[in-house]
Amino acid sequence: MAATLRIQSDWSRALRRDEGEAWLSCRSPGKPTLYGSLTRRGLSTEGVPDIAASEGFAVGEVSKKSILVSCPHENVSTKFLAPYTTFSRIHQKSITCLDISSGGGLGVSTSTDGTMKIWQAANGEIRRLLEGHVYDVNCCRFFPSGLVVLSGGMDAQLKIWSAEDASCVVTFKGHKGGILDTAIVDRGRNVLSCSRDGTARLWDCGKSACLGVIADCGSPVNGIAVGTADNSVNLGTPEKTPSEREIGTEGKILLLAREDKKLQGVGLQSRQPVFIFIGSDAFNCCTFLSSTYFLAGTQDGNIYQLDVRNTNAPIQIIHRSGAPVLSLLPYRDGFIASQGN
Repeated sequence: MAATLRIQSDWSRALRRDEGEAWLSCRSPGKPTLYGSLTRRGLSTEGVPDIAASEGFAVGEVSKKSILVSCPHENVSTKFLAPYTTFSRIHQKSITCLDISSGGGLGVSTSTDGTMKIWQAANGEIRRLLEGHVYDVNCCRFFPSGLVVLSGGMDAQLKIWSAEDASCVVTFKGHKGGILDTAIVDRGRNVLSCSRDGTARLWDCGKSACLGVIADCGSPVNGIAVGTADNSVNLGTPEKTPSEREIGTEGKILLLAREDKKLQGVGLQSRQPVFIFIGSDAFNCCTFLSSTYFLAGTQDGNIYQLDVRNTNAPIQIIHRSGAPVLSLLPYRDGFIASQGN
């Protein structure tokens, strides 16, 4: 496993000041952690900070918004990016989930302060407070239209909200435990949810009804993702004719990130198991990179890349730290991961 280079989270603020300082660490499995610091000595004629590293570390390319730091002894380097902007007044406590509308104009987020809010992505101005869940709200996401929000909470309820007037237009009931994640099928006639009760369910938004239990795992399902499967993958055949209310389920596979260390694939329309992969710890999240490749993250910090055509062994296992992998998002030719450190 590779060494991990870290810098304290408020480094960009610390290095804005003359003689400002930020702390560094480099951790390699089985070896003592190396500690050091970055110090700002002033500005160049171009207005770029002049940054020096303590012994054992080196500073490469520096700009107003990024810094490249390396630890030559461990042959590791990392480029750190400063925040483009920071919104500190939307929530009072930790943010647990957020999403941005397809047009980029609005954000929605949930927090351990017990609130769910819609805000302007450009300036963080709060537009709507979405109230109606009992207990914590665990997950939120925009529909493709950007005008509607889907949320799931510890009250075992799934809700659909208007982003325009904050009204709750639909409430789904059926889960027997807190909802931990959601997914939207195509344009949103159907949605999916997973729960601490071990099930994943398919819902019909127009009739406010459950179309079926896609999987019953016997263990909490922490995360789900739906995608179009490669044509060579056998998704199984439905035991009975699908409801005419199922829109866009054909050819789709549902990934289930399970608490019992299993990552499962299920044919969305057939409800038939496609594969089960056993990881190193509880799976927290999963996402598709394409119709062929997907990712899943575990509680002990592993990110598995797998090929849906052959899940016997992962293509690669990425381990940057032992902190839980909490979310994964495709980005350009790679992906973004968030971890609990």
